[in-house]
Order: sequence, then C-alpha cells, then structure tokens
Amino acid sequence: MDLADKLRILTESAKYDVACTSSGTDRVSPADGIGSACRSGLCHAFAGDGRCISLLKILMSNACCYDCKYCVNRVSNDVPRATLTPDEIADITINFYRRNYIEGLFLSSGVLGTPDRTVELMIRAIELLRDKHKFYGYVHAKVIPGASPHLIERLGMLVDRMSSNIELPSANSLRLLAPDKHRSDVLAPMQQIADKLRARERGFASAGQSTQMIVGATPESDLQIIRLAEGLYGKYALRRVFYSAYVAVADHSDLPAVGSATPLLREHRLYQADWLMRYYRFRADEILDEKRPYFNEYLDPKCNWAVNHPEFFPVDVNRAPYERLLRVPGIGVKSAQRILAARRTARLDEQALRRLGVVLKRARYFIVGGSGVAAADAPARAAQALIAAGRAECAVQMSMFDDFDLPALGQPAPIRV
Repeated sequence: MDLADKLRILTESAKYDVACTSSGTDRVSPADGIGSACRSGLCHAFAGDGRCISLLKILMSNACCYDCKYCVNRVSNDVPRATLTPDEIADITINFYRRNYIEGLFLSSGVLGTPDRTVELMIRAIELLRDKHKFYGYVHAKVIPGASPHLIERLGMLVDRMSSNIELPSANSLRLLAPDKHRSDVLAPMQQIADKLRARERGFASAGQSTQMIVGATPESDLQIIRLAEGLYGKYALRRVFYSAYVAVADHSDLPAVGSATPLLREHRLYQADWLMRYYRFRADEILDEKRPYFNEYLDPKCNWAVNHPEFFPVDVNRAPYERLLRVPGIGVKSAQRILAARRTARLDEQALRRLGVVLKRARYFIVGGSGVAAADAPARAAQALIAAGRAECAVQMSMFDDFDLPALGQPAPIRV
C-alpha cells in the first residue's frame, strides 16, 4: 500500500474524533486559483493568545485489538486497515510543515497488539521528529489506556500536550460498550500526568492534559456529564474536557440506530456549560439539578439558569460586585472587568454598556442601572423572548460530515424554564 492510500484511510478513520475542529469539506481550486481544502487530515487548535494553529491529525494505525462497540475502528468491523511506521509519520509531518500546511501534529492510534507496543511506536515517531528533524513545533499525543507508567513519562517529555480519553460518561457504559477497556486504565495515566504537572517537572507536557468523552451514545443525563467534567477538572488539573457528539455509524443494539441524528446541539450546550464552570465560577449543580437534568434546547445554559433563578435579579451594573456581574446573561468576563473599571469614573448608561461589550438583547431583562428595564415580570418576559430567539437560531442545524443525512435538529430535549 502506498503512502497516499495509507493517509486516506487513516485520516478518514480519525475524522469521527472531533475534539478539534476539522476543515469539514473537500474543495479543489480551479486552474487559475490557489489553495484547497480537505475534509479530514487537518484540524485546528487555538493557542492561549487566540491564534488558530493547524495540526496534522492522524492515527498511527486504525488496526485495533479492542472491540469498542461505538468505534468505527473496532476489531470486529470490516474496514480497510493501514499502519504508518514511525519514519513515515516523522517524514509526513516534517514535509507538511515545510510546505506550510501545518504547524504541529495531533497523533493517536488504535491499539496495535498491546498498549505498550503502541506507545513505544508513537514515542519513536516523535523522537525522530524532535531529534532527527529538529522539529520543536506543537505535538499533542493521546495516551493509550493501559500503557506502562515509564512509557507515559517518556512520551510526556517529548510532547506539548497529552490526553487520556475517558470515552464514556460512566463506568457502567464503558463496561457495556468497551469491554476490553477499564476505567482504571484511563484514570491511572491521568493521575500520573496530573502529578507530574503539579510537581512542575521541567519539559513534561508543558501545555497540560485534556480528555474527551462521547456524548449521545449512552443514556447519561447532561447533569451527570457536567458533574463528571467538574470532578475531572478538580482532581486531574485538566486544561480541557472535550465533548464529542456520537456519530451513529455502528450497528449495535446498545447504541442509537445507524443514521440517527448526531446530537450536535447537545454537544454545543455542554461546551457552553463547560465554559461557565471554567470561567464564570458556576458549579455543575447550579447549571442543572435533579429536577432539570437536561439542557434547554432553545436557551444557552447561562440564560436558562437566569430565568430559573429570578431571586438573583435584577443586578445593578453600577454597584454589583464582579461575581454577580458574571451571572448576568449578556455580560462576559471581559465586559464585567470593563464595567468595574468604567464605573469608577462615570455612571453607566445603555450606550456605555454597549461600548463595553454587553449584549443588551439578553442582559436588559436582568439588570437595573444603565438601561434599567428590569421589572417584576422580567424573568417571564425574558424566557419568552429568549426562547423565541433560540427557536429561530435552531431552525437549521448543519451536519458534521456531508456524507451523513442528518435531520434538522439534534436529539430533542424538553423545554424547561
């Protein structure tokens, strides 16, 4: 098999892992144009300073000895298989880099025989990049669950970021759908990496660690998922939890039927809730609770929290502390900081709030001072107006991949206000 065929198979096999943004389309430039786009193979990550970094996202191999029911690369699935050698991975990466196609590498793999053998081959590929080619660009490597601690340490000294994927939101679901994997095999590397990061060991995974879980393949509620994410952030010092909407490509009685809607809207709500926990000082049990364990389909989590907690409002933008400002829909971290600075010298009105970046079409129902429109019936009016706007925005949901015929919306969820 030539290298082009291997790349086609392995990038196709990697496209369902959507923790990073892929280009999502194939396009070849006309004879008089320049540039092209490829549906898979390249993904985009974002640096701390906001830059978008193009990464070569590839599997070292889509051959796997595990039989995870949700995975297109499971051993029982009849798909074309390919494996890149460490030299091929290093050569592809450095040649793509020299052509300015990419700035770094995102490397994962199926399990080739044993976790240790797989990680050893990944280490060899990255060693070739670092030592032979003198490549010091960004490298993200996925840890193979069950790999030996000394191999995880070697890998961590070579890469910028590591991830050990938790895969499914509960141990029961993992046992049901991935009988070859054990929760402890996933959590042990996460703990080892967290300990190294907390010890500030020089040169070890300087960009930290992340994890990913599949959403929509199993029956866990949104509340269970964000509680798990909150726990992972606290215990393992994660930089990110990624949520991957399950694409129904596996025919199995314990999974959604092939062709079922991909829950992209649910994935989006989880990312919004994740942002609230990381930057807005929300706890998981504030965003959702046992009475309302699912996200509102038409309201983002912050708006949904606000209309369900009228006792917190209205908030006086000219007097409220930073923590209260962060709770107001339409006021973000930066705009809250700007409000604190600006109100030292002048009383803020509606125009001033707009200039500071406040989204008044949401905030107006929850504040006094400035636009001062909050009233006794404001929460009810807010719910009606914001849900109407949400319905309009959700009228069409774009599909993840062109070759899937997905319905207009993700998994339906009851409206809860």
